[in-house]
Amino acid sequence: MTARALARPAVRAAVGAAAGTLEPELTALSHRLHANPETAWEEEKAARWTASLLDDLGYTVTPGVCDLPTAFAATLGSGPLHVALCAEYDALPGLGHACGHNIIAASAVGAAAGLARVADDLGLTVTVLGTPAEEGGGGKILMMERGAFAGVDVAMMVHPGPVDVAEAEPFAVAHLNVQYTGRAAHAAAYPEQGRNAADAFTVAQVGIGLLRQQLPQTARVHGLVTRGGEAPNAIPERTEGRWYVRAGSLTELEQVQGRVEACFRAGALASGCALEIEPESPPYSEFRNDAELVALYRRNAESLGRRFAAPGDPAARMNRASTDMGNVSRVVRALHPYIGIDSLPAVNHQREFAAACATPAADAALLAGAQALALTAADLAAAGVANGTTGRDNP
Repeated sequence: MTARALARPAVRAAVGAAAGTLEPELTALSHRLHANPETAWEEEKAARWTASLLDDLGYTVTPGVCDLPTAFAATLGSGPLHVALCAEYDALPGLGHACGHNIIAASAVGAAAGLARVADDLGLTVTVLGTPAEEGGGGKILMMERGAFAGVDVAMMVHPGPVDVAEAEPFAVAHLNVQYTGRAAHAAAYPEQGRNAADAFTVAQVGIGLLRQQLPQTARVHGLVTRGGEAPNAIPERTEGRWYVRAGSLTELEQVQGRVEACFRAGALASGCALEIEPESPPYSEFRNDAELVALYRRNAESLGRRFAAPGDPAARMNRASTDMGNVSRVVRALHPYIGIDSLPAVNHQREFAAACATPAADAALLAGAQALALTAADLAAAGVANGTTGRDNP
């Protein structure tokens, strides 16, 4: 049976049956990841558990791809349309799965299960990529640079949020490690001999606070001091912090970041300390939506009973967060919708949202997200979209 001969109702039935049959395993995976949160680059159990379920589905699993121990690739089929499903599974330090990456991983596996039943008929190659360290480490960027997305036509994933949003609008972001080095001295007896590295951060943060008045509306600057000193009676000689600078595009980010870094240099100048600024990862790009993918996903999600937030709904602002999937979208047609888990008033990166990511509503969302992704990929294949020009930049 050819792709064009395969009736859409038959595809829908096959995809739905596969995801439905696997529902207990998908829910169990989501809850298991939720109960065992692992932060960026430490997702050993998460990668193993997710890959194991794909192995059971008949996927050929390669662990540790791209020289990243907690990444993997799982592939099935050999058709001309190559679809990659991205599985994130890293948690937030101190907050666990407060961004719901347990749901992302389980949804990717569920979509892979649905597509496994129709891959040969539709002419699909399906790869699930286990992508570590989205929360600041840029795992997808490293994987892309090392060839994980070579030959991929479409990359897809679904991200939990308070409500459903079809179109992603993430900020570009730079993740910075900032360190000041001064000189320690007794704070009471010899204060004049000290160079206060904590004061350097104080000056920098005042400068950033004032700078916000002149930044574009699409810019965001936020961070924290992770090391503020050693003892109250010793002038701090070394302080450290982590700062994020966001903007509407990589071009705008470069401009905003330069002004923010000037504030950090002002702290060094005023305090007499040395300054080091190092990136935690390559910058994340803004996301480039593919109109056809967004429309297909929305139609499929609505057919499953999902309802999308109205434009301007404050609960829909999760689609303005940042993601390393933005970098992927520059080289591959990409889809990154948000699926609601009925968490309000809790929103992403709150403890209450983490709790909401292992509830019946979250379980229903992961199943619907899996089916909508699989149906969207099947629709592309049935429409005759083939391997070739993506219309994106070269990696």
